Amino acid sequence: MENEAGDNNVRAPLHGLRVIDMTRVVAGPLATQTLGDLGADVIKVERPGEGDDSRRVGPPWMKDADGNELEQSTYFQSVNRNKRSISIDFGKPEGVDVLRRLVERSDILVENYRPGTLARYGLGYDDLRRINPRLIYCSVSGFGQSGPYSGRSGYDFLAQAMAGVMSVTGYPDGAPGGGPMRVGIPLADTLTGLQAVIGILAALAHRNETGRGQMVDVSLFESQFAAMLNAASAWLNAGVDLGRTGNDHPSAAPYGVYPVDDGYILIATFNDREFGRLANVLGHPEWAEDARFAKNGARVKNRPALKAAVTEALKGRTKADWVRILNDATVSCGPINKMEDIETDPHVAARGMIVEMKHPQLGTVRSPAAPYRFSESPTSYRLAPPLVGEHSEEVLREIIGLSDEDVAALRHSSVL
Repeated sequence: MENEAGDNNVRAPLHGLRVIDMTRVVAGPLATQTLGDLGADVIKVERPGEGDDSRRVGPPWMKDADGNELEQSTYFQSVNRNKRSISIDFGKPEGVDVLRRLVERSDILVENYRPGTLARYGLGYDDLRRINPRLIYCSVSGFGQSGPYSGRSGYDFLAQAMAGVMSVTGYPDGAPGGGPMRVGIPLADTLTGLQAVIGILAALAHRNETGRGQMVDVSLFESQFAAMLNAASAWLNAGVDLGRTGNDHPSAAPYGVYPVDDGYILIATFNDREFGRLANVLGHPEWAEDARFAKNGARVKNRPALKAAVTEALKGRTKADWVRILNDATVSCGPINKMEDIETDPHVAARGMIVEMKHPQLGTVRSPAAPYRFSESPTSYRLAPPLVGEHSEEVLREIIGLSDEDVAALRHSSVL
């Protein structure tokens, strides 16, 4: 098994664990990809012929070695590395039997069907814990396994809207372009995938102590609400609705986007000490003594005047100049990067933040690396995102010992 250190004798943290991945789209697949990055053997269960819905979410599309577009989305590639794909029709009894035999020999199952769906096929938690009491069964859904919304379907955009993100994202009503705005990446999906991994790891710790598995119930709605942090606390504890403040932080200043001669930079000062350093480097040390600006609360109250003053002081230099000058002065500052900027950033290269993996059809697939570093058990990048059913025969022979005749029979009955 290869890892980022290149030492085949060093095992990733979750080496030896097997995961049955019955998820689609983003939140569930991100959770199982993370488990795979940590060394688990992830078996992705897909519908014969079609596979994961996100395979067809495009454009943009992947290209082959000759530059021809294929009907394989870049979306799918982002959350499906380190997995082996098997295609099984569990609408048929033979397919259910195969899955139950796999579960008997596995540690974790992750699914994101609408609550109650898998139970109709004999694949719910109560069904599977009877055959594997050590199983950790993680259900990812829009609104959880109980409550009045539990039967609803859930998507990232919906969770952002209902859990409050869009009430604090975008410009205020009345401002140009004002109104609710979603975050431009699938934020609720991402948070839910990570919360699912946290829950699974906690359940593994419990199993190590007791020998018993359990069900982990994670939802987009709750994961997104839990991440509202200061916005939730402001309302729940002070009755204050932070509202939408565009690129300005509701509780700190100067903390936002500022124009310079060739574009924009982000300046983030979160305390009075850092503001003093900013005032000095901008040539206005008197700001640190000005009653309007000396304390953060005053700066927030006088944000328009402060913003105008800082903007004027930034004139005459470029993005690169100010990023260098301000960071040298220990003031938090950075460029507003596009993907093309990140790709060539020297820090990204030094940290190995982009992973390249060989794909049997697509050549090379690139994606962001796992964002953690271990001193003793490095993350492991072994498999590019799979084709639908690419590993069906390999997995069924290896894990449950099916013969060539067994596999042929399943194919003949269209189970595989």
